[in-house]
Amino acid sequence: MNKYATRPDLSRIKDSAVDIVVRQIRDLIAEEGLKVGDRLPTERELCTRFNAARNTVREAMRILKAYGMVEVRPKVGATIADNRMSRAFELFSFNTMEVSRKTFTDIQAFRDLLEVGSAEAILERCSDQDIEELRSINLQLAEIHDLEEASEFDFAFHVRLISILDNAAILDVYTVMKPVILRIMLKGKTRRTFKTETYNEHEGVLEAMAARDRLAFQYRLRNHLMKGFRNFSEELEASI
Repeated sequence: MNKYATRPDLSRIKDSAVDIVVRQIRDLIAEEGLKVGDRLPTERELCTRFNAARNTVREAMRILKAYGMVEVRPKVGATIADNRMSRAFELFSFNTMEVSRKTFTDIQAFRDLLEVGSAEAILERCSDQDIEELRSINLQLAEIHDLEEASEFDFAFHVRLISILDNAAILDVYTVMKPVILRIMLKGKTRRTFKTETYNEHEGVLEAMAARDRLAFQYRLRNHLMKGFRNFSEELEASI
């Protein structure tokens, strides 16, 4: 009996035919131990395995390709890929020209959770070299005259800060979030703000790090993030 052609259980009866095939293809990849670069069965073979219509299999493959799990190349067919991060980046960066208040609030709250919430770990792990490199980035921020370039250095400061945690998953998340974070920085600050307020707020955070003062670190970093929130909110209120 073809195990891939079995009917779904009642708990999944509301799934569409495409959803079922997507799940079955993912199960096939896991069960057969397929790795990046390995070929998937042909479209016809998948139709037979899953007792599914060709259009259903094609749509399922399109979804897996959108997820970055599969690549389809001429004369090669479908192969296993690992483009999930780049696909997530594309999805997250799409249409960031207009950032809503809800988006801003959600992003800043998430950053607070990661950066402020990790205060104890950051202070425990940080070295004099970490602080020196952060201060170097901040000094460059003070010299920048271009708003977009200033946003890049502001972002670089925070990425360098969380890199102290030595957590690749968190850095990946920040890479995905970068387009919308930069957009928020551009909307909430001016060139003068970057050269004065943002620079001084960063310095205050660095002073707290050097003193290993957790409460001061949390207070100053949270205040820094919330300062941007207030600026962004006021701009939105004025435009309504």
